[in-house]
Amino acid sequence: MSEPHPPLRLHVPEPSGRPGQPTDFGYLRLSPAGAVRRPPLDVAPADTLDLAYALVRVLDDDGRAVGPWAPEVDTETLRRGLTAMLRVRAFDARMLIAQRQRKISFYMQSLGEEAIATAHAFAIRPGDMCFPTYRQQGLLLARDDIPIVEMMCQLMSNARDPMRGRQMPVMYSYKRAGFFSITGNLATQFIQGVGWGMAAAIKGDTRIASAWIGDGATAAADFHNGLTFASVYRAPVILNVVNNQWAISTFQAIAGAEVTTFAARGVGSGIASLRVDGNDWLAVLAASRWAAERARSGLGPTLVEWVSYRAGAHSTSDDPTRYRPADDWQRFPLGDPVPRLKQHLIGLGAWSEDEHAATQQALEAEIAAAAKEAESYGGTLIDNHVPPIESMFVDVFKEMPPHLQEQLRQARAEWAGHSANPKREARP
Repeated sequence: MSEPHPPLRLHVPEPSGRPGQPTDFGYLRLSPAGAVRRPPLDVAPADTLDLAYALVRVLDDDGRAVGPWAPEVDTETLRRGLTAMLRVRAFDARMLIAQRQRKISFYMQSLGEEAIATAHAFAIRPGDMCFPTYRQQGLLLARDDIPIVEMMCQLMSNARDPMRGRQMPVMYSYKRAGFFSITGNLATQFIQGVGWGMAAAIKGDTRIASAWIGDGATAAADFHNGLTFASVYRAPVILNVVNNQWAISTFQAIAGAEVTTFAARGVGSGIASLRVDGNDWLAVLAASRWAAERARSGLGPTLVEWVSYRAGAHSTSDDPTRYRPADDWQRFPLGDPVPRLKQHLIGLGAWSEDEHAATQQALEAEIAAAAKEAESYGGTLIDNHVPPIESMFVDVFKEMPPHLQEQLRQARAEWAGHSANPKREARP
């Protein structure tokens, strides 16, 4: 008789660090800066398998740009890139304080991930459409045509909120900036972005799409559906997976990255794929340019896994010290994207410690002034401000139909009566 098998056991991935236990980041599969090859644009998806397990890096430990992925970029662009990251960081810090002061109800930082969105913004063209998730405010803050005040008004849901209070805070929408409306639904950005890219190709357009999700959302069905359509129809789209190690309190291995990589899933679906150091501004710029040019040349989609670390809480409703070591970010092997680009610029003689400090101070003053102005447009959450009753009815139809006109008339009358007698009992 054959020996009986032992009882079956279910494997549940666990992070290598928990509160009080330093994280072993050996699971990251790092590559030396400059060591990963750069393939031609028309590379077959199957021939990018090695790139899905390696890590594209440009900046070495001394801040030098090395290897085949080092992009051609002038120092002025690098200076603007560093300033954009500092602006995002200053904006995040100010809005986090505003939430703690109860001026806004909710906020999500991109602390530690600023290089990904800002460098990507420098690589795409006007007219391209991004389908972001809720940690890509850098796509907007890297631009010159999106007022910071307007973004703050969206967070405050005040009279100047371009969304008229119909979106959660941080869920921006800017058609003129190619920034599709953010939703809280996981992975929908991939199917939306692929569909938009397919439509652009059907119309013979020259614009491409760029879709964004986090590592945890790769476990959702829409992620896989998006890959299938992108591969079959060779949609002109960049599929960005921001692997910041944690989906709220769930470690990235739970979504399937323990024995493989998120980039490798793209290769398995017939999509050219890269795994990139998301804390290296130059690497992000180079990989984004490569993927954008591939899409624009009719060569199909690219999936990029951006390896980074969420330095702060998932949101203002989260306490990360309950599920990971408090000093994880300080020990993360890929470091902080801001000082890495700063070191590179100083090495080029195009930046200095004094200029860095002055830029930070100027940006903090700019953000503070914007916050003060935004608060003047109807107050903040702590002021118990009430939006105009008309905001419920406008921008629903191009021309307001009769039944809504009647409802608006009734609402105005009801509100006028309430304002005249605020202590009256509510009708059942």
